[in-house]
Order: sequence, then structure tokens, then C-alpha cells
Amino acid sequence: MQADIAIIGGSGVYDASMLDNVQEVEIDTPFGKPSDAITIGSFGETSVAFLPRHGKGHRISPGKLNSRANILALKKLGVKRIISASAVGSLKLEHKPLDIVIPDQIFDRTRMRESTFFDDGLVVHIGFADPFCPEMSSLLADITSDLGYSVHRNGTYVCMEGPQFSTRAESKVYQNLGFDIIGMTALPEAKLAREAEICYSMIATVTDYDVWHQEDVNIETVIANAMKNEEAVRNIIKEAIPRISLERDCICSNALAGAIITSPEKIPVEARRKLNDLIGKYL
Repeated sequence: MQADIAIIGGSGVYDASMLDNVQEVEIDTPFGKPSDAITIGSFGETSVAFLPRHGKGHRISPGKLNSRANILALKKLGVKRIISASAVGSLKLEHKPLDIVIPDQIFDRTRMRESTFFDDGLVVHIGFADPFCPEMSSLLADITSDLGYSVHRNGTYVCMEGPQFSTRAESKVYQNLGFDIIGMTALPEAKLAREAEICYSMIATVTDYDVWHQEDVNIETVIANAMKNEEAVRNIIKEAIPRISLERDCICSNALAGAIITSPEKIPVEARRKLNDLIGKYL
């Protein structure tokens, strides 16, 4: 089976009920299995894949996500564009709970995650100056605004390791540095999607003010607001899918061009086999 667009659902976005003619597929990758079976279905004329990031029942912690398997599985299905739905904390007063942010930058505070497909004798240096697909992010922001939701165009998502929430000291530092929102899952997803030459954009739904503000963060509030945001995310995605062009002329579509540094004759046979879905067209 094939899919053109993928939705990676995070906290509060767990199922693919918007799709018709659904079928679940199990996919193996050289990096193991993705978080769960991938649901493929149709939305109008478009084939769409849905992957629950944390697995059904939200059973995988952010730091334990097998993001390499998740992204490579979507690549194997032929996915060209990923819409990521993610719950986040706010680091600015104007980014209120239940608001939506379409970020354009990421700051990496993770420490323990595999963040590249390329190792074992294969060196690749992709450009990552603009980590989210600018074309798709602009479309998502326009749609969110047109639907009447409170949306913030652009902004920096600081990705922390977790699974604990921030200390007050950390939260105040992030706020003082000018970051906009904080979460635990944008990385390494965005890096791996760029290595796989898949466009990646995020609908970030604000669930709380992080602990720089007066109130402590508690999981009950986060989950309650994530569920409230679910309808908004669904409505945005439903409007976006028919308007997303599969003809691409963005930085994402040829990210590996010129980025493979290792001489072709020096690339190990096993690495060629393992990563053929990514590098085959360049060798």
C-alpha cells in the first residue's frame, strides 16, 4: 500500500476516524518496528497514513520513541508530507492555553535520542536551518486562521528530553531566551523527516503555561486541554489535506542532494542495503 500524506498524532490525537476505507499495515524497518500499526485510508482523492506517535493507548514515553522506525516506515509507504500534531506548553503570555502555534524553528535540548539514519561508515550532512517545511507551514497557518482559531504564525519550539516537565529554573531560562513553546517530541522527528526528504510541519496545540508562570504544570490539565484541542486539529487537517500539493519545490524534497560526503565506493554494503529507501537514488 501507498500513502501520499501522513499524520503523526500526539497527545489528544489518537485515531484516524476521519479516513475512509481504512486498513492497518504492519511495517518492519532495519531500525525495528514503528510505534504501532499504521492506518492507511482515503480522504477524498488523497491517500493518507496515520501513525499514533506514542502507540495506541499512549504507552511509549517521548524519549523511548523509535523515531527512525516511524519515519522510515512512512518513507517506505511513499509519504511525501507529514503533518505532526503535538501538545505543547507555552513560554509566552500571549500564547494562551487552547491557542495553536505553527512553529518555524526548533531548539534542541534532548540528550539521549538517536537523531540520524546515517552512521556505520556513511557520513551525511543535511541542511537544517529551517526545520519545518515553509510551504506546508504557511498553508496550515492560513487554514487555522481562516477557521477562526487563535493561531500564532512561526515561533521556536524548544524540545526537552522529558519525560519530566521542566524545573522552574529551566522554564524561566527558556522564556528569557525568547523561546515560544516547549514540548518533548519534535526531535528527532523533524531531523529524520528531513533526512528522508519528507516535508514536515507541526500543528502545536497549547495545553498550559509552563512553570515559569504562576501555576504548576500537572498532567490532568495537559490531557484535558489536549482533548479540547483535538477537534480543532481534526478540522485543520480536514481542510489541509485537499489543498496540499504533492508537487514539491521546497528545501525538503532534495535535502540529500550533495549531502552524502562518503565516497560511494567506501559506503559499506550493509549500509547501502539498510538505507536504500533513502539514498538509493543518489548512488
